[in-house]
Amino acid sequence: MRVTLGPRSKSVLIERKWGSPIVCNDGVTIAKEFDLKDPEENLGARMLRQAAEKTGDMVGDGTSTSTILAHAMFADGVRNVVAGASAIDIKRGLDRAAKRAIETLKQVSRQVSTRREKEQVATISAHNDPLIGELVGEAMEKVGDEGVITVEESKTTETVLEVVEGMQFDRGFLSPYFVTDAEKMEAVLEEAVVLIVEKKIASLNDLIKLLEAVAKSGSPLLAIAEEVEGEALATLIVNQIRGTFKNCAVKAPGFGDRRKAMLQDIAVLTGGQVISEDLGLKLENVTMAQLGRAKRVVVDKDNTTIIGGGGDAKAIKSRVEQIRREIDNTTSDYDREKLQERLAKLAGGVAVIKVGAPTEAEMKSKKEALDDAISATKAAVAEGIVPGGGLALLRCIATVADEEQHCEGDERTGVQILKRAL
Repeated sequence: MRVTLGPRSKSVLIERKWGSPIVCNDGVTIAKEFDLKDPEENLGARMLRQAAEKTGDMVGDGTSTSTILAHAMFADGVRNVVAGASAIDIKRGLDRAAKRAIETLKQVSRQVSTRREKEQVATISAHNDPLIGELVGEAMEKVGDEGVITVEESKTTETVLEVVEGMQFDRGFLSPYFVTDAEKMEAVLEEAVVLIVEKKIASLNDLIKLLEAVAKSGSPLLAIAEEVEGEALATLIVNQIRGTFKNCAVKAPGFGDRRKAMLQDIAVLTGGQVISEDLGLKLENVTMAQLGRAKRVVVDKDNTTIIGGGGDAKAIKSRVEQIRREIDNTTSDYDREKLQERLAKLAGGVAVIKVGAPTEAEMKSKKEALDDAISATKAAVAEGIVPGGGLALLRCIATVADEEQHCEGDERTGVQILKRAL
């Protein structure tokens, strides 16, 4: 793994029992491929793999550096413990030295704010590929630092960036009769009102008063519910065909508790209310004031996009802060990913980078480089950047050596282990 470190790094070719071989420069990916025959050796390899995975989960990059530092500390530590040193004191010394090293790294770091700086960070992370740097810089510029950037495989050899404005969720129209643009097969509603219902809508009696009010207002209606069926759906379609008022019905996104949370997000974004019996709200009593507002809604057979929601800026900011706290508190990677998607839809938007390449091996390599570049750039925006090429770690040696003077015995040995590792 040492060969993959630094600006002049080399790549590793990994053979797999199934599928194509992959060309890789990512520490954690290489670490996952190790499977040694000797059980004790394999145990050591798994320990180092865990260090790389933990860094990958928390930061998204720097996995090779973590692995090499972990190996140096682990090997030196074991050697000293076997020679009779106290493992507890060594650990205490390592903790003291690590604390001083982290303080120094924070002091030498500087903030990243401009698009040019973000492009530079992404380019270096992607093994000096300027195209990847430009794509990541442009994506972050368009969706903001909080926005979600996803990487997908393209069906062509071109690598392109697509940006989704506003809030998008993966539910399309319930009937093609709602389509207003036959060429694009989209239902487009301008200056629309948004009805958000937690339960099914089946009965016409529940909707009749509201539909009369919507028809009088002249605004198009987007109805979001668990399901819209029976005479309720038929009535909406008839009004659409006759031109009484434009409308479109879609299923609510997500399932269970996640659906409730996403509906609340839509309500906050549009300035409406979720019509839920849990909150004592009944569909038959809904007024126009309880509906959300959106400048533009675009619905195709697979997705619904709400652009320019009429929600209160303070309420949206408060909701964003709440989701951020949930992200900090969750221990599940899956939950964290879903929460970050929700955050992006409220705070910025979603950018999709579609990766294209002539061969599968090259596509996988590009995809991993992009993932690393995105993670490294987001980490740089959040925490700042330090001089590269191991220079920042060299600068930590002086402060760790200073800490060494205040320690004695095996605790001092622990500090020395980290100093040698750096």
